[in-house]
Amino acid sequence: QVQLVESGGGLVQAEDSLRLSCAASGRTFSSYAMGWFRQAPGKEREFVAAISWSGGSTYYADSVKGRFTISRDNAKNTGYLQMNSLKPEDTAVYYCAARRRVAVTTPEYDYWGQGTQVSVSS
Repeated sequence: QVQLVESGGGLVQAEDSLRLSCAASGRTFSSYAMGWFRQAPGKEREFVAAISWSGGSTYYADSVKGRFTISRDNAKNTGYLQMNSLKPEDTAVYYCAARRRVAVTTPEYDYWGQGTQVSVSS
């Protein structure tokens, strides 16, 4: 069992930056691939970024490529999503997720956090 807690969300203006954190507890976090997803009101949950258990492989949605960076610190059992040049369309609840197998871009993850709100004003 893995428990995930996101933090770092907030209200910012367009072009600002935020860094989301995902603190993991329970089983060895370093054994799990991690992903970030987001869900805006009235929309389906969508993939944002994913990272392999070692951090050696990363994946991004086209909409965030070049602006967002996913990373992890296995010694701290924490994953991160650095978000730069934020846009109003990035407004959503952001969720981190973990899975025991390879990182994927679909919501096929075993464990999910409760989400953190990111709001970007124009």
